[in-house]
Amino acid sequence: MSDFQKYVQRYLDQIPSEDWIGELKISGEKTAEIYAALTEEQSLFAYAEGKWTLKELLLHLSDTERIFQYRILAFARGDKAELQGFDEEEYASASFANNRSLESLLEEYKLVRKSSQILIETLEPSVLNNTGIANGNQLAVETIGKLIVGHNYHHLSIIKERYLPVLE
Repeated sequence: MSDFQKYVQRYLDQIPSEDWIGELKISGEKTAEIYAALTEEQSLFAYAEGKWTLKELLLHLSDTERIFQYRILAFARGDKAELQGFDEEEYASASFANNRSLESLLEEYKLVRKSSQILIETLEPSVLNNTGIANGNQLAVETIGKLIVGHNYHHLSIIKERYLPVLE
């Protein structure tokens, strides 16, 4: 198994059921529920020096999901162009998430997730196996959809383990 396959598998292993499309909705609801219970002050918490605040983490989820949405769209439509990768740390540092209200970040997250659900749920099953190259690696449309879910669950685990215990 290549390093890239291991990277992908660690996210796929986060998905708690075989119904990854159902888990797309569930993970979004769980994320929204956690963030809706936070105060503005709590959303600025980072569990260690150099780690993202909860606001930055939420915007990271939205940014990453948007990138994955584009990859799904491109590959599902048969686009053969190789897509670039992205540096999540550069995106986070340029996001200005901490200058925004928690309410606006949460609304954005919900809209991005709804957009993912519509995109994925309306794909013809025949395109789920379409592949393309992103960040130098071949990926199938279905795998990218599952990465949205697994990535979200990965960060939910971090929030529950490293952020919420300190805030309670």
